Amino acid sequence: MASSRNGCEGCVDITCNSTKQVLQQDIAKNVKTAYDRIEARGMSACLFGSGGTCCRHCNMGPCQIIDGVDDMIGICGATADTVAARNFGRVIAAGTAAHTDHAREMVKGFIATAKGETPNEIKDVKKLHMLAEIFGVETEGRDKNEIAVEIGELALAEFGSQDDNTLTMLKRAPAKRQEIWKQLNVGPRGVDREVVEMMHRTHMGVDQEYKNIMLQGSRCALADGWGSSMLSTELTDIMFGTPVPRRAIVDLGVLRDDQVNITVHGHEPLLAEALCLAAQEEDMLALAKKVGAKGINLTGVCCTGNEILMRRGIPVAAGFVQQEMALATGAVEAMVVDVQCIMQSVAEVAKNFHTDIITTNYRAKMPDSIHLQFEEADALASAKKILTKAINNYKKRGDCFIPEETKLDVVVGFSHETINKMLGGTFRGSYRPLNDNIINGRIRGVGVIVGCDNYKLADDTHEIIARELIKNDVLVLATGCAATSLGRAGLVQPAAIEHAGPGLREVCETVGMPPVLHMGSCVDNSRILIAATEMVREGGLGDDISDLPAIGTAPLWMSEKAVAIGQYFVASGAQVVFQNLPTSGAKAFNNYLLEGMMDTYGAVWNVAEKPLEIAKLMIEKIDQKRAALGIDKQRERVLFDMEMRRDLGTGSGVGDVGCTGPQHNV
Repeated sequence: MASSRNGCEGCVDITCNSTKQVLQQDIAKNVKTAYDRIEARGMSACLFGSGGTCCRHCNMGPCQIIDGVDDMIGICGATADTVAARNFGRVIAAGTAAHTDHAREMVKGFIATAKGETPNEIKDVKKLHMLAEIFGVETEGRDKNEIAVEIGELALAEFGSQDDNTLTMLKRAPAKRQEIWKQLNVGPRGVDREVVEMMHRTHMGVDQEYKNIMLQGSRCALADGWGSSMLSTELTDIMFGTPVPRRAIVDLGVLRDDQVNITVHGHEPLLAEALCLAAQEEDMLALAKKVGAKGINLTGVCCTGNEILMRRGIPVAAGFVQQEMALATGAVEAMVVDVQCIMQSVAEVAKNFHTDIITTNYRAKMPDSIHLQFEEADALASAKKILTKAINNYKKRGDCFIPEETKLDVVVGFSHETINKMLGGTFRGSYRPLNDNIINGRIRGVGVIVGCDNYKLADDTHEIIARELIKNDVLVLATGCAATSLGRAGLVQPAAIEHAGPGLREVCETVGMPPVLHMGSCVDNSRILIAATEMVREGGLGDDISDLPAIGTAPLWMSEKAVAIGQYFVASGAQVVFQNLPTSGAKAFNNYLLEGMMDTYGAVWNVAEKPLEIAKLMIEKIDQKRAALGIDKQRERVLFDMEMRRDLGTGSGVGDVGCTGPQHNV
């Protein structure tokens, strides 16, 4: 077991080499981090809060509820199941609101770009036309910017929609799933409306039946996954370019001792893209040289890091749990932040060094930081102002320590479109080879690892799960800080196939991809929804997402966004596994999440504590789906002749295709 810097064996498991090296340096001896605060706390979490049965929804309480004890219900009479469901619903609403506010800014930035009001441009015209077809926007003979403005305005209207028509993107889901949503009446009407209704229904004295509360919980979460998050991902791709595979590096070693180091932390890529453009301008490079630096080194933290990593190959210095470590190196001139997952403690850590914490969004200010508002209407000038402040700090830098030997190569950029092209080729992009290799057993199924890092749990959790999955021929898709963690573990690169089972290894070698595919930031989980839908559409693996041999996990979830993501996956028919849920104090409601939702959505939440238990549970669920599809038996390997290859375009894909994996021309 790893130990903390203070020698408290077992207090916090730190296995990350770069983190341990930084904490052991003299320059970091006065730095107080989350690891120190966890040790100093010396107490476990509140059992009522952990179990979801602490109610603060009115001023008669707070009430601490004990399930099954008559005298320990709420003063208003609310039971443990009602309170836990309300609390869970509010977590979903908060997570959805975070993704929604992010997405709204991306839509507004998209419209401004189409109108020529930003330094950005409409780059992916093919995806623009695809989205135009979904929204019913005419493209024939029209300029790309004119099309983009109309799409953007239609998308923006969906946030405040008040009528009973469902969100446009829901029509991308499998037909059977759309029918389930219709029957349950959980199709989101307007993104903001569902967040507001969730908050209203969980107010004191409103909705008091946990199943009914969770119907709105699903509608709210679906407004995130198939609404705001999907819009954000698609419009960001159109504006900045759909990611394609590219090599990059991750971990604290990406910092440079001879350059101005600027970490970009948060979630909105509009700021990061502007900084990337400004950092290439001659006047900024000249200023860097004037203060004695050889250049400007932009690096990412958290999901902004994943955004610019996917599209530009800009290195990622740190995930969520390493944000303080990046500053503790003493090598960062400025940490530029926007919204979400930014710990207030970074300002305290920065006081030990020459580093400035620069906030850029009016929604998210912080004591002991500098606020320089990022103005999208004058993005380049705003970005240069921020860079100038950071560059001038370079000459103030004192001692620093950069654990350079820890940086690792990764291959990223696996959007849905990239996977489609890699599997089927430029002119015949298709998920058929993936489906067929699942059918013939070379690939056992798909495991999705998403979500946050969490100081309370071992930092090698993602790695342990991924290694077990790929060893058992499960292809892994990853997003967010989980993807960054797997990059640090060396699993997001083609060489990682040495850890994969023989079937998965053979397919990965043929296609030329890692066994763990980095698909972007946490908002990009919508890419996984589309990938799952394409697998259904391709045929041979059932007629709904709930039939697929696939399952997801957010094992180190920290943020409310992770719960919103989990619920929109369950409501879409995909099972998920978390290490814990804040519902254990309410038996009936907890059982509904873990068992009862199967009858409603064909999927449930699952809970497992240890990493290997999570991985084995995922494999077990995948095997159950394979058995239900009748593909759990070994199939004969068939070598394709030319006539059989031509027939691929018309085949049913229901097992008659045999094996197209390594023989398929990719």
